[in-house]
Amino acid sequence: MDYSRNSYHPRHQKQVRKNSRTFAIIALVLFLAVGVIFYQYKKTVMATKSLDELPIEVNLISLSSYTRSGRALKKVNGIVVHYTANPGATAKENRDYFNSLATTHKTKASCHFIIGLDGEIIQCIPTREMSYASNSRNRDTISIECCHKDASGKFNRKTYRSLVLLTRALMKKFNLSSSQVIRHYDVTGKLCPLYYVKNSDKWDKFREDLNQWSFFDYLYY
Repeated sequence: MDYSRNSYHPRHQKQVRKNSRTFAIIALVLFLAVGVIFYQYKKTVMATKSLDELPIEVNLISLSSYTRSGRALKKVNGIVVHYTANPGATAKENRDYFNSLATTHKTKASCHFIIGLDGEIIQCIPTREMSYASNSRNRDTISIECCHKDASGKFNRKTYRSLVLLTRALMKKFNLSSSQVIRHYDVTGKLCPLYYVKNSDKWDKFREDLNQWSFFDYLYY
């Protein structure tokens, strides 16, 4: 049988229909996969978690006039972000250093939370108590120390992600805005957290992330 150039052989038409169904199935699977990813994203990032929902290891340091006085915070008016200035050290190692000051008396230092290189969070002091971290703001702020791999002081992806989640949970608990999240530098002028003092645009981005972390940022981090 002779077919013109503008007509299709029945076998060709059948193949076209088969290909169309295949493409439709692939598109549906991709659509469902994106939907599942976005649903998980909303659950884990867009919805601010409470402190109880975060994987926080509570490992309180000893009561001491050098580390943890036990004095109650007057009121939580802010959150202060620090860096450990101890490249490569883990959250546990920094926690143990603070705890050792109760014996060594080398200096007065501590914090409420430490975030490690793998994103782990250790709580050293209850949020109702004061820490020795932020000088004149010790009496009305929560302090977060962040570990870093090198001397630049830049937080890696896992540390940064946990910092966003922890800070947002604390903001929710104490009814704070992102403008009340500050650097140690903003209290004393000390270059802490170093990378986010030298790169103020990165600090601004962090505060933006506290209000709305984008889907693509979630995939990246």
